[in-house]
This record gives sequence, structure tokens and C-alpha cells, in this order.
Amino acid sequence: QVQLIESGGGLVQAGGSLRLSCAASGLPFSRSAMAWFRQAPGKEREFVAAMNWDGSSTKYADSVKGRFTISRDNAKNTVYLQMNSLKPEDTADYYCATRGVPRIGLLSEYNYWGQGTQVTVSS
Repeated sequence: QVQLIESGGGLVQAGGSLRLSCAASGLPFSRSAMAWFRQAPGKEREFVAAMNWDGSSTKYADSVKGRFTISRDNAKNTVYLQMNSLKPEDTADYYCATRGVPRIGLLSEYNYWGQGTQVTVSS
């Protein structure tokens, strides 16, 4: 059974930083691409960042490029999202996701999800 558990969310002022973590179990983590998505109140879930199995390939939403960095520690079965220069529009629930295969692939195919962690950025 795949489990993804996010942590690290919270309240931060605009311009601040947060690091989200996602601990994974029940899947071959070191051979799985991982991704972060977010959903703001009243909006659809949107893609944020993704990384392939060994970290050699990454993908970012235009809205977070240069501010957010995805990384992973395969020894700890954990993926991270470092968020810098946060803006009020980054306020959302952030979700970790995977489809259990090595390449990033189609974002619509991500079918394992965590419960989410809330990020609130105050102005």
C-alpha cells in the first residue's frame, strides 16, 4: 500500500521560505518519479514541480520557477520542496504525488496522493 505523508506546511509572511517534506512508503521510491501539486481555495489542483527517479530531470510550473526547488533523498524515501520568496498567491494545500515509475511522464497519470499540507502566505 502506497503511503505519502507530507509535512512542513505553515503560516509564513510574504518573502519568507518553507521546506515541505514528503515521506513515501509502499513503493520502489528510488525508481519512482515524484511530484508536488497544490490546490488553492476555490481553484483546481495545479502542478508545481516534479523530479525523475534519480534527480537528473526536473520540471517546474512557470509560476514557481526560480523560487521553488524540488529535491529528493532516496536513502530516506523522501522528496522535498524548498519554497523561497513566497507570495500570497502561493497559499494552498500542497500535495505530494507519484505514479510509481521512473520518468516524470504525464502529470495526469499521477495516481498516488498524500493527504496534503497547508501553506498560508500572509501579505
